[in-house]
Amino acid sequence: MRNRQRGSQLGLLLLASQVFQLGLNNIPPITLAVLALNVYLYLFPAAPLFQACVSVQQAYWFKDWRRLLLSPLHHADDWHLYFNMVSFLWKGRRLEQRLGGPWFLYLLSVFSLLTGLVYLVLEALLTELMQDQSYSMACAVGFSGVLFALKVLNNHYYPGSVTYVMGLSVSSRYASWVELVLIHITSPGTSFVGHLSGILVGLLYTTGPLKKIMKKCAGFAVFTGFTDNNESIQYARLNLVCMCVSGYTGTGRGLSGNYQYAPGYTADASYTGGLTEEEQLEEAIRNSLNDRGKAGGDSFDKWKRVRVIYFLYLSDVTGLSFFSFLFFF
Repeated sequence: MRNRQRGSQLGLLLLASQVFQLGLNNIPPITLAVLALNVYLYLFPAAPLFQACVSVQQAYWFKDWRRLLLSPLHHADDWHLYFNMVSFLWKGRRLEQRLGGPWFLYLLSVFSLLTGLVYLVLEALLTELMQDQSYSMACAVGFSGVLFALKVLNNHYYPGSVTYVMGLSVSSRYASWVELVLIHITSPGTSFVGHLSGILVGLLYTTGPLKKIMKKCAGFAVFTGFTDNNESIQYARLNLVCMCVSGYTGTGRGLSGNYQYAPGYTADASYTGGLTEEEQLEEAIRNSLNDRGKAGGDSFDKWKRVRVIYFLYLSDVTGLSFFSFLFFF
């Protein structure tokens, strides 16, 4: 890792040109916000590069774990920032539209931490295998590890295409590996282990257990429909409304279980009954306010059910993310 060089900042100017040529309205909000954060921390770094980069020596030996948070968001120079953010613009637009903003933000947060952790593990293993302490002292910085993880996801969600890596036509299935090798050959100063860490994290998500673990940790186990498309999100939202109104008391696969419906509440297989979503929410609130003191043993407090339903309504109107759910109560 080299010290940051301040010069003409041509890379920063080219990045601004790319953004405005694409159009701010054409960039999804999370992608735009993360890009802006990277640019801001380049102009006003939270720490000098030698205090922001991550290595086994600094993070593990000296217990400076904050480097896991700082290293993906800092860049060595304007060209480092430019190439990473232009690549992120393309990947972020596609994946955020596919996954939705809240999940994409969650994904970026987890990937940023995990790429750093996997990097530390790989460098520690190399130190032991090669008996060379220089691997533990190698300090990495930049967003490129996360980008390699996103590249794996992009190739997973859009298979069968052909991409060009440095002018070579490569199947998207192998593009990440080819790019890993070619970048290391043409730019020896880049972190091969850092890029490899990103690929491994991406594979953990697409073929390993990471996706399921993330859903459970985020509390999305209830949202069996919250996966990768807007239709399933709407389906899960309506399922949760029905669950909150009825009082879910049993267990089973997905959202199936033992339900106790409020008096006068009519369940329909499609959960719509010919009503619009706003009308369904109003009906759900009315049903939830029915006196249910005689039933006893409700798994949800009556007013908590109303707040859940109201939160879901706000999430449609204001774009509140699911993470706001944790603070809504």
